[in-house]
Amino acid sequence: MTSTTRVPAVEITGLYGTVVKTFSKKMFGKVPESLGVLWNSPPVLKLSMSLGQKSSRWHACDEDLKSYAHMAAASLIGCSWCLDLGYFQANNEGLDLTKAREVPRWRESDAFTPLERDVLEYAEAMSQTPPTVTDALSARLLDQLGAPALVELTSWVALANLYARTNFALGIEAEGFAASCGLPPLSQPGRVASQA
Repeated sequence: MTSTTRVPAVEITGLYGTVVKTFSKKMFGKVPESLGVLWNSPPVLKLSMSLGQKSSRWHACDEDLKSYAHMAAASLIGCSWCLDLGYFQANNEGLDLTKAREVPRWRESDAFTPLERDVLEYAEAMSQTPPTVTDALSARLLDQLGAPALVELTSWVALANLYARTNFALGIEAEGFAASCGLPPLSQPGRVASQA
């Protein structure tokens, strides 16, 4: 992390702590520093990890669409940790990295299909305070995705908001997951992506 968090990290200890560290090393290659912040309340960390594991088993909505939606919500909220992780996971899951890299500037990018643009708009609209989702956008997505996928996408974006807003409020920032894979930096809004 590049700055000091708003809540100090504590040492991850005990049997459950060992499980958390082992799982984290398997998933990320290291124990993220941010887990020490969340370890201040193991029940909160446990719920967060459980939600992540359970939601990863949802398959009504396309994984690329959910990945882009999560990153769009994180970008709007300003969660660099979530963007870094999303880009890292896109790489590890074989998703379209060119598109994943362009999510922060999706409105200016020509990388996305009309459906993907609707999904990105929906994720941002859900993430506004108050939400700005319209009947027209919802109807387009319902028509293109079907009810099960739209319900899943909506819940996915809601979870992305939970994680992004938590991290942002606690001052948890990117930890270099994507850079550790040698991925080019994410595009920035309003800037043309450079060729890497």
